[in-house]
Amino acid sequence: MTVARIAAVERPAEAFEVRTIAVADLRDSLRQGWADFLEHRGDLLFVGIIYPLVGFAVAAVALQDSLIPLFFPLAAGVGLMGPAVAGGFYELARRREQGLESGWSHFFDVVRRPSFDAFFAVAALLLVLFFAWLTVAAGLYVALIGVTPPESLGAFATRLFTTPEGWALIVFGNLAGLVFSAAVLTVSVVAMPMLVDKDVDARTAIHVSRMAVAANKGAMLRWGITVAALLVLGSIPFFVGLAVVLPVLGYATWHLYTRLVVR
Repeated sequence: MTVARIAAVERPAEAFEVRTIAVADLRDSLRQGWADFLEHRGDLLFVGIIYPLVGFAVAAVALQDSLIPLFFPLAAGVGLMGPAVAGGFYELARRREQGLESGWSHFFDVVRRPSFDAFFAVAALLLVLFFAWLTVAAGLYVALIGVTPPESLGAFATRLFTTPEGWALIVFGNLAGLVFSAAVLTVSVVAMPMLVDKDVDARTAIHVSRMAVAANKGAMLRWGITVAALLVLGSIPFFVGLAVVLPVLGYATWHLYTRLVVR
């Protein structure tokens, strides 16, 4: 490792300045994300096939009788890994910004970035949060409904929407999901694109992400709601819409990062 690389990696988080942004910045980031998507529609070769297939696999596994209660947590939890899956889009946006060739063939060039090991570490943290969410969701189901699995998806839906314990599960499950979503947003909204953009360690990137969220609580709340709404829309029907939603959000997150952090 060269002296220059050591200096870059050990740069403290406090050395990075974060900005205060407005709602207009969120709209501009989404607009630029859509423009990038139109420029790189070849990305559908990846996301248009792979991500919906992941959704189908999740649905197929969860719709087995013993796992029906985890269908909704699994489907929602797929979105928790979105920031990691979007790494290729951050790379394409970075290349486009710098005037470099940025065709779909560069999607996996993210693995060549100096901080990819740190990017992988943060992705692993998101995976831990994903499994923690599933554990909490399963625990809530057992505590409120019981250990006996429903006989069918219809029976599960009936009990969920027509009984007090079912509505309690909906309320507490959504509150728990909100907590995990907020954690993922705080950890990743700046950290993941930053680790594609700069040669820093995971701890620094996460801390800068926390700084940016703390300085923009209202805007980040709006951003989180927007992301959640788009992911829900993209999952209907059969996760196919994620072929468009995920690239747009990936590119938009890059542009949001460039507004949040003084580079």
